[in-house]
Amino acid sequence: MKTHYTFKPINVGRWVVWTAFAIPLLVAPLIFKSGLGITVLSQMGIAIIACLSYNMLLGHGGMLSFGHAVYTGLGSYLAIHALNSIADGALPIPVSTVPLVGGLAGMGFAVLFGYVTTRKAGTTFAMITLGLAELVFAMSLMIPEFFGGEGGVSGNRVIGQPVMGISFGPAVQVYYLIAVYTFISVAAMFAFTGTPLGRMLNAVRDNPERVEFIGYNPQRVRYTAFIIAGFFAGISGGLAALNFEIVTAEVVGAARSGAYLLFTFLGGATFFFGPIIGAILMVLAFVLLSEFTKAWLLYLGLIFLFMVMYAPGGIASLIMMNLRVAKYGRLRTLWVSYLGLAGTAVAGLAGAAAVVEMIYHRQLDAAMGSEFAFMGAMLDAQGLNSWFGAVFVLVTGFGLFEVCRREYVKQWSKIQEDIEKEIMRQEAL
Repeated sequence: MKTHYTFKPINVGRWVVWTAFAIPLLVAPLIFKSGLGITVLSQMGIAIIACLSYNMLLGHGGMLSFGHAVYTGLGSYLAIHALNSIADGALPIPVSTVPLVGGLAGMGFAVLFGYVTTRKAGTTFAMITLGLAELVFAMSLMIPEFFGGEGGVSGNRVIGQPVMGISFGPAVQVYYLIAVYTFISVAAMFAFTGTPLGRMLNAVRDNPERVEFIGYNPQRVRYTAFIIAGFFAGISGGLAALNFEIVTAEVVGAARSGAYLLFTFLGGATFFFGPIIGAILMVLAFVLLSEFTKAWLLYLGLIFLFMVMYAPGGIASLIMMNLRVAKYGRLRTLWVSYLGLAGTAVAGLAGAAAVVEMIYHRQLDAAMGSEFAFMGAMLDAQGLNSWFGAVFVLVTGFGLFEVCRREYVKQWSKIQEDIEKEIMRQEAL
């Protein structure tokens, strides 16, 4: 029996971090007031949940899935059908709980499909998820009674009388509903990483043989995590159904699964906040970048290539490495190198973009003439001067970038050696 009281200090840092996460969710619509701004913010919240749920498989469990859109997409379909049932009076639940219907649907399908997929690991797991994803996509076109065919299934989120003035008609009201679900879901998934199951999932990722040796079943651990990831993926899909009020076969397609994989990797799968960065970039790419250029998918591929080559840990790893350097007061010695890397990279990318845009213009917009505006300059897709200038900027920019990169690597290695020596000195004291 306890005979004394213990005092547990408040984790101030954690309160600061979560407050810093909640404040932008609250004030963002007050800054970006336009319809496009609210739409982009809403999609960011949906994407954050989807990418974090995918990272429960990839980053925490080492499960490379090519079919995560199955669970977000089927969650969307069940959610839109639930919304229509509410409108018909057959389902007496509030509209605000429709995303939970999507979550339960995603979890249910994860129970069904995960029993098959998680029996294997590694490449076999990836191939099984790809096969299931293609199967579900094919079924979405074969069963129009449920999936709605090519036209999809539509609904109306404005049902009944407003409660406290909330009808979910204005986009900003839907945004705040998404923000609430986003905050709770992110907090719940972060809490999962600290549970015994979350720690055991990391162990299964790193050494499944040893986990089995000490008495745990790696397949059961993967299966349980798969079900939890399916639940949050379904919530993301349910929020998307409410936001767009229509669900089409695209939501279960391979392109959507590939996007989750690509941007989770770009954000940084080894850190919890990495997929959040990736989700924001995904929305910006799909909504904004696609409006500026027809070659946006090519640019995404090039960015992914460079990240794999130079920063395989993603953007989050770059941030954490530089925070470590800043902790020991050495970041200020790198600012010249960073300026050089940024300047030469921008020059090289501008040259590469000019070449790409001229190729696309010649192939797709030749009827509009050979001249077009790009980044404030006039380019001639048929002119030798434009081609020579673009190639010259490309080669010069990336050539100087490589020179700066090599010098930067030397500086970085020296700083890391000094930090290791300082750590050893502190440990000795």
